[in-house]
Amino acid sequence: MSTGLAGVWARVRDWVIAVSVAGVLLTTALAKEHPATGLELLGYGLVVASGLALAFGRRAPVSVLAITGACAVAYNAVGFEVPAVAYLFAVYAAVRSGHRISALVASVALLLTLPFAVMASPVDGPASEAFAQARGVLELAWLIAAAAAGEALRQAERRADEAERTREETALLRATEERLHIARELHDSLTHQISIIKVQSEVAVHLARKRGEEVPQNLLAIQQAGREATRELRATLETLRDDSEPPPHGLDHVPELVERALGIGLKATLTIEGQSRDVPDAVDRTAYRIVQESLTNTARHAAAATASIRIHYRPGTLAIRVDDDGTATPGSALVPGVGLVGMRERVTALGGRLLAEPRTEGGFTVQAELPVARIS
Repeated sequence: MSTGLAGVWARVRDWVIAVSVAGVLLTTALAKEHPATGLELLGYGLVVASGLALAFGRRAPVSVLAITGACAVAYNAVGFEVPAVAYLFAVYAAVRSGHRISALVASVALLLTLPFAVMASPVDGPASEAFAQARGVLELAWLIAAAAAGEALRQAERRADEAERTREETALLRATEERLHIARELHDSLTHQISIIKVQSEVAVHLARKRGEEVPQNLLAIQQAGREATRELRATLETLRDDSEPPPHGLDHVPELVERALGIGLKATLTIEGQSRDVPDAVDRTAYRIVQESLTNTARHAAAATASIRIHYRPGTLAIRVDDDGTATPGSALVPGVGLVGMRERVTALGGRLLAEPRTEGGFTVQAELPVARIS
């Protein structure tokens, strides 16, 4: 059941209980004989009011406690000998919500006040009968039972909340342990191999320069890619170890992607439109990944010579577009890879839109629109 429906059902239940108690009290009052004092309508009104007040017991338990107690004193003072059933419900609700001291003080005050209210009523009788009648209106045993029931339920709810909190903490601990396990696996399986590639490429570049030979662009690209892969893997491992730290790559690093593309022979250009401004971290990281994945796909699969990157800061939206002049043609079958699927998932999670398809004039385009409202 959703929170909204649960709240509606709780209010309906409160009113059902209140109306039921008011009905029982009114029926009890009608079944008894009362002195003809002209205050009968007031007495019936007080009896009904004490029951209906219970509808607000969940929101204002102390106020309802005071109202039901005052009504019980008042209708007994006008000659209505009706049990303070509504007050017992109010005691239960107050203790359940944690207002034990308020319930105790109100109950002591009511027990002391009721005999005087009965003696002040139009009903004739000695003081002993007044005290007996007061005891019938509010039995001490029933009062204790109501308080005990409220306290028992309060403790049960507290234990349930504690159990729920413990489950959440356990789940968080397991998630943290899993992240550490993944980090260790990545470290063992990837770091060593990437380090070898990085070291070998740097040695090859060093030897070529030492011999006075021109270093091939592809070798320089491998060297740069190895360094970048090492940095990204380190950042990923740190993120897995502590998800409170955001990865370092964002829009500020897009020019580095352009330089790397130039290093592998892809003529890439970057155009920024609109007033540059800070965007939420999630949008910042996603924009970087879109450009990175688009250029990676262009270099691997498109056989393209040029690529253009446009980043447009619009009111409420960050637009990214990456076009290339590769071999893709309109109508050609698009088989989305892991990178494209990952891009779409990132954009969808932020409430944005992604278009990835061949261009009419040839080549491929990736277009994304990301909302830039602050994400908590």
